[in-house]
Amino acid sequence: MTAVAINPLSGEDAATEASVVRKAAWRLMPLIMVCYMFAFFDRINISFAKFQLQSDLGFSNVAYGLGASMFVVGYVIFEVPSNLLLYKIGARRCICRIMISWGIATALMVFIKHDWQFYGLRFIIGAMEAGFAPGILYYLTLWFPASFRGRVTSFMFVASAFSGIFGAPVAGLILGGLNGVAGLAGWQWLFLAGGLPCILLGAIVFLRLDDRIEDARWLSRAEKDLLSSKIAHHNKDIGDHSLLSAIKQPGFLLIALVYFLLQVGSYGLNFWGPDLIKTATGGTAASVGFLTSVPYVCGAISMIVIGRLSDASGERPKFVAGLAIAAAVGFFAAGLFDKQIVPLMIALALVGAGIVASIPTFWTLPAKLVTGVGAAGGIALINTLGQFGGIVSPVAVGWVKDLTGSTTPALYGIGTLCLVAAALLLFAAPASLRRSDREA
Repeated sequence: MTAVAINPLSGEDAATEASVVRKAAWRLMPLIMVCYMFAFFDRINISFAKFQLQSDLGFSNVAYGLGASMFVVGYVIFEVPSNLLLYKIGARRCICRIMISWGIATALMVFIKHDWQFYGLRFIIGAMEAGFAPGILYYLTLWFPASFRGRVTSFMFVASAFSGIFGAPVAGLILGGLNGVAGLAGWQWLFLAGGLPCILLGAIVFLRLDDRIEDARWLSRAEKDLLSSKIAHHNKDIGDHSLLSAIKQPGFLLIALVYFLLQVGSYGLNFWGPDLIKTATGGTAASVGFLTSVPYVCGAISMIVIGRLSDASGERPKFVAGLAIAAAVGFFAAGLFDKQIVPLMIALALVGAGIVASIPTFWTLPAKLVTGVGAAGGIALINTLGQFGGIVSPVAVGWVKDLTGSTTPALYGIGTLCLVAAALLLFAAPASLRRSDREA
């Protein structure tokens, strides 16, 4: 289909565009959100299982941190190949394969007895899940115009907040309520609950998603043309890129570095938030689970609000920088009040509102630089480079805690890295990134 030139939208045209985008969002986003919720839970369930796992299997903090990081090692190695495969065979088949394989691998965690089994299965889970998040992010660029991506991406990542909001209390109830049932420990039930539903979801993805706008039988010809032309209009000054040319684009490696720094903060919250709360309260698994949901509630609210505001202004880097600064303040406060539960919870709420909401807003940036196979591979590469933050953060914080008996120095370090991310976006971003998405 040949893209047509589009003039700035009249009020009637904008309303029509919004209605078609809404129709596409209702068709695609509920399933995507549920899948992403389980994907995120698959990443963080190890943090909820930490205390029982260490007690039953005798793992040190360093062993736990290494096992947590092995997920990211597998993820990093297979990320770009997985997303390039998605570009070739389509999202429906690729995401189906990813979900079924990682669901099986997660369920197999019930059989671990030794640290090497823990490391190996975490590596396999990461390898199986590789390509899921960047694949979905690339998929959304094929379906939604740039001026709507802040909200759409935020709704996708709200699912990650739901994993904390609902996943944390449910995980606490599973760990406490099912511990010993059918001869399985609570942490074993937790991995079964995280893995088995993904197998069913993979089959639903295959039946429900369409690879391209042209394949959507639920859209009329006029609706397909409208969506396609709006997306083509935004991409007209970007052009198609290979993966190599995408890497050479000004700002590409900068945003990859920014994402690494943000992920250090994100994994710091995901893997050590429950530990901070447990240390400060000495509470049960259920009470720690409910308190752990607080930062994610704040993150979900912040995502929705910031998604709308960033779409309205189109000034994406400024919003990401502001959220990173908020997260930095939260990390500093968490380190200062790590033994006092009320100020600690306020600090973690600020971390959640900042770092959790910064991720979806960040993912509106790569589409400003690359399209086509460059976008598919480039988004995966940015995510891959960023995921090194998931290797550094758990191991570094675990090492600091084992060495000093406190997480405070590590929290100060993470806060400083969040400030660096904000500074890069505010003072080093090229013009292509600073360009507003509201420009015609």
